[in-house]
This record gives sequence, structure tokens and C-alpha cells, in this order.
Amino acid sequence: MIITNLLIFLISFIFMEGASWCIHKYILHGWLWKIHITHHHNSKSFFELNDLVSLFFASCSIVLIIYGLIDKDFKLWIGAGIAFYGILYFILHDIFIHKRIKFFKRINNKYIQAISKAHRTHHKHLSKNPSESFGLLWIDKKFFKQSQD
Repeated sequence: MIITNLLIFLISFIFMEGASWCIHKYILHGWLWKIHITHHHNSKSFFELNDLVSLFFASCSIVLIIYGLIDKDFKLWIGAGIAFYGILYFILHDIFIHKRIKFFKRINNKYIQAISKAHRTHHKHLSKNPSESFGLLWIDKKFFKQSQD
């Protein structure tokens, strides 16, 4: 049972990276661009309209965790996998990359530097197209090479 729950948790976490990439590329840079544009333009406010996307996924995670606890089933572990992805996303994206919370000056980790480079490349265009690098954790090898330059 523990192995099954751990597997459900890991699959949910990994699934979120693929889902995030697809949602980012096809929905946020598509019909929800009016919400996502607030993330591509430097806002003077701490909160962006784009934060509604995170609130949506957090809500889904909370609902799954609650119903999983009530029903004592797999929904708990799906919700936990989504929540873990969201926490990691917040730390990497909002704290390390965008410095929305001024916590760290500079991180000398090659992986985080490559993620940051990929994200800066994504943000170099202020319009929805063209754009590249829509994921967070799984990025093109070229960004590892570029982060060493």
C-alpha cells in the first residue's frame, strides 16, 4: 500500500510538469493570455492576475486531499503530488527566478541557473508569440550549456 501511494504521488507530481507545460503553451499563451500577460509585464504589485492559475491548482489539490482523507483513498496522494509540485514551483519560480520574495541573492546551482536562463528566454518577448521554454523542471539541454557561459 505504501509503495502504491508513493507511486501515485510521484506520477501525479511528474504529470503536473507535463500538464503545466501544455497549459502554459496552449492555454496561457492562447485564450487565457489576458490573464497571463500580467506575468510577462513587470508589475509594481506583489500579486498578479496570473496568480489565479496557481490558486486554481491549489484549490484542486486541497479538494483532492480533503476527499482523499474522507474516503481514505488515492485522491489524497494525487492531491499531495499536485501540492508538492506547486510548492516546488513557488520556490523555484517565484522565489529563485522572479525574486518576488527577496530571500536569496544568487544561487550557484547549475540546474537552478539553467532553469533561470530558460525562464528569462521565455520572458524575452512581451507578446504571447513567439515564445519558447514553457516548462519549469524539464528544460532543454541548451540552457545548461548557456548557464555556464
